[in-house]
Amino acid sequence: MHEYEITESQLIYEGYRYELRKDGVVMSDGTVHQREYFQDQGAVAIVAVDDHERVMLIRQYRHPARQRLWEIPAGLRDVAGESPDLTARRELAEETDLRAARWDYLGSFYNSPGISDEQVMYYLARDLSTVPDAQRYERKEEEAEMELRFWELDKALAALDSGEIVNGVCALGLFLATRRLRLG
Repeated sequence: MHEYEITESQLIYEGYRYELRKDGVVMSDGTVHQREYFQDQGAVAIVAVDDHERVMLIRQYRHPARQRLWEIPAGLRDVAGESPDLTARRELAEETDLRAARWDYLGSFYNSPGISDEQVMYYLARDLSTVPDAQRYERKEEEAEMELRFWELDKALAALDSGEIVNGVCALGLFLATRRLRLG
């Protein structure tokens, strides 16, 4: 198999969340071609399921899509030195005012490997409880208007078919969690 050697790597843009890079990559015929991609710190996504097999979904404005999308709780791995499982716990509490006593790792997947190196680590959170009022995170910007709602898991899966849920991270999370819950 050909090794795709990188002959050069250039930082084109550095933003809050992403870096845009351009690499020179040696193809199998020996030619070098430029490949641009977003370099990302990674993220976590949490499928929080209560004792009645309902999943917590968030409806949040996403500017690139120019609409409010139903999603599972998720967040960037933007705290230096924080393990992914601690990031997942923090994000669940910040976005939904929930904690979970039981956590299962569901896997790590590239979100869009043709344009980004972002990997999302998925978790199933169960045995949920509410974060006390005094310990709740103050949501700002788009998060200030998030709608939180428990959905029956089967209704959430049906919303994928109907187009009511169109977020890819949410779709994969729902499928992974359903498989774990129903197949063990």
